[in-house]
Amino acid sequence: MKGFKPFGIPKCGVETIKITFEEYESIKLINYDNLPQLEAAKKMNISRPTITRIYNRALKNITKAFVEGKAIIIDGGNYEFDDEWYKCRKCHKLIQGLNNHIKCENCPDYSMEELINLNS
Repeated sequence: MKGFKPFGIPKCGVETIKITFEEYESIKLINYDNLPQLEAAKKMNISRPTITRIYNRALKNITKAFVEGKAIIIDGGNYEFDDEWYKCRKCHKLIQGLNNHIKCENCPDYSMEELINLNS
């Protein structure tokens, strides 16, 4: 997933707003994972005041995109991943590293080669 676009507007005709991976992660940890800001800050290895600034900037950018009908592009920032992540094309579950794939109940059996091709 690299971003979102408004429904009903062709991709070529929509303006964009960029949010960084840190902004995305702050929204994910605080709103999706329901973590308090202090715990989210620890997971991101930053201070609580810093996550508040990142989170507030993310909310402002997402709100602007939502109200003004702009696409959101997730890109850039200061980050590093511990492992490679893949997204299942059927159930959309994120999978950390192909060797750690846990077969979802709703997913067919994939060979390692098929997984690589699906997630490339």
